[in-house]
Amino acid sequence: MNLIVEVADITLLEVDVIVNAANSSLLGGGGVDGAIHRAAGPGLLKECRRIRDTELPDGLPTGQAVATKAYDLQALWVIHTVGPNRHAGEEDPHLLESAFRNSLELATQLGARSVAFPAISAGAYGWGMEEVARVAASAVMAWNSAENGACRALQTIIFAVTNENVRAIFESALTLAAGSFEVD
Repeated sequence: MNLIVEVADITLLEVDVIVNAANSSLLGGGGVDGAIHRAAGPGLLKECRRIRDTELPDGLPTGQAVATKAYDLQALWVIHTVGPNRHAGEEDPHLLESAFRNSLELATQLGARSVAFPAISAGAYGWGMEEVARVAASAVMAWNSAENGACRALQTIIFAVTNENVRAIFESALTLAAGSFEVD
């Protein structure tokens, strides 16, 4: 498995799956959520509304994940996951780990070979970047080492970050968790 940390606009990456740090409504918002909705076009919002109406009337629970088509993005799918919001009292790192792991499991079910993650719960949801990177790295390593033959289909995991400082934080966390990884 290739682990890559890249300073990039996640909406422009050519991967099978882009993970969206969504809010529970699935109807778009600020930050990466808004950027993904804008780049994907109106079809994404329409599908998210259908999911809310038919499958998730109370919204997507924290730590869970759901997939949609990617519409105008270069990816095939968008996996929407809700990370914990510290400002709302959600401080359990296991919820954040679940957001990463459930996204990886769903990507595997879709047959994805590559997936790109943002820094789920960082920024507006009040989690520090170091903690997000540590939990993300731990979740990916635990998922990869689990006795799950399907894991082998997923070959590349990209952490799309906003700047070189965040890149260094994620590289450090991945080095501690994995020992080595490919840096793009």
